[in-house]
Amino acid sequence: MDILVLNGPNLNWLGRRQTDIYGQLSLDEINQRLSELFPQVTLEFFQSNCEGELIDALQQAGDRVSGIVINPGALGHYSLALADALSALTIPVVEVHLTNVFAREQARQWTVTAASCRGYICGLGWQGYQLAIQSLLYILEEEN
Repeated sequence: MDILVLNGPNLNWLGRRQTDIYGQLSLDEINQRLSELFPQVTLEFFQSNCEGELIDALQQAGDRVSGIVINPGALGHYSLALADALSALTIPVVEVHLTNVFAREQARQWTVTAASCRGYICGLGWQGYQLAIQSLLYILEEEN
């Protein structure tokens, strides 16, 4: 089983950017933990600060992976293009945010991408990725 873990803008700076909000772990450390937790799954990791590259990654992955975990970062709050790409997928997607966006600034309390996803997890730090992968595995098991 293959799952794409897709990360948006500024997530490459995890562990050094606002650690009081986003935590101490780098994105590479999170990816390593996920690989260790799910050895039975082929996890593909991709991060970009560019909206178009994230859309390209979604379109390319849609036919070759079983599911997607996406942390769109700030793009989740306003990117209709990313939401459109997600809505075109026929595989399950779970959206993740490290922080509880509903406890933050008003602009972060709205998401345009979540409606195109099977599930939404926020506020659980890096473990949100773990729960998203577990959820995808359950969803895929039920569908097969």
